[in-house]
Amino acid sequence: YDVVGNWVQEHRNYFHELDRAAEEFYKTFTLKDDQLSTGLAKHLYDRHGLHITQSTDMESTGLVWRIDQHKRQIYLPHNQPHESTLFFLAQIIGQLEQSRLITDILRREGPKDYNAQELARVYLSNYFAGALILPYARFLEQAEIMRYDIDELRRHFSVSFEQVCHRLSTLQRTGAEGIPFYFLKLDIAGNILKSFSANRFSQARFGGPCPLWNVFRAFATPGQIQVQLSQTTDDAIYLNVARTVGHEGSSYADRPRQIAMVLGCSITDAAKTVYAAGLNLEDHSMVVPIGPGCRACGRDQCSHRSLPVSGRVLDTGSHARGVVPYRALPEE
Repeated sequence: YDVVGNWVQEHRNYFHELDRAAEEFYKTFTLKDDQLSTGLAKHLYDRHGLHITQSTDMESTGLVWRIDQHKRQIYLPHNQPHESTLFFLAQIIGQLEQSRLITDILRREGPKDYNAQELARVYLSNYFAGALILPYARFLEQAEIMRYDIDELRRHFSVSFEQVCHRLSTLQRTGAEGIPFYFLKLDIAGNILKSFSANRFSQARFGGPCPLWNVFRAFATPGQIQVQLSQTTDDAIYLNVARTVGHEGSSYADRPRQIAMVLGCSITDAAKTVYAAGLNLEDHSMVVPIGPGCRACGRDQCSHRSLPVSGRVLDTGSHARGVVPYRALPEE
């Protein structure tokens, strides 16, 4: 898993051949964005003889889609959101029709470990799906017109908040770059579920993300966007946009997963986005200092520290007691 994550990061989460292939495939359709899933379903039937069936049994199987080659059926969950159906159909097309291109990419430049290669294959199929439903040039054009307004883009393309955020983090085509964003998806416990970055931003994999980060405030205001200017320990300043995603519980017994995501860019690009409106980007007095997680963070006086920094000697002297319980001795 980590090997694939590092490999994706080395490519800045942009895979040119797949992106171009998805864009060319999209051009074969003349449908509006809210009709694209109909076009993809028709393509799967015309090209592969596969029918789409909405099944009420899918939830109990733990699967989001399943192909029955004998019955020539694709089973999808019943009553799922339109944007999920759209993405799953694009996933299936990527798996069925782009396997040769994906194999070529992995053979030339993929991870060497077999298991990592197979996981990377799944990732590239998903990448193709995201590029198909949000074709590069068209999406970038609208993103710039709309000043990277995630909700406006979501409605324009009939996709989800997460799908827009992920696509924004991939806009690194040479000669047609968008803003280099980082994108992270976390659960309420701080576990990082997805992490991609086209800029310098990074978070430690162990020890938990920084509690001062606005992604955690998002859980207190579900469905509302939180905007924050933050400064990392390398003195870089970022504009962060965070919001919860997911569905409400269907009953008292239901326990829907609580998830939030954050999209961020350098302060040098912030003015290009709608989220800089009302912010004084020249006044750094309200910039929040955040770290890469307590184990890797060198901010000695942070009152939010929950774990001591790794590799430093702790100050256990009895002559004074600091506010921070895990103060480290000064480095010599």
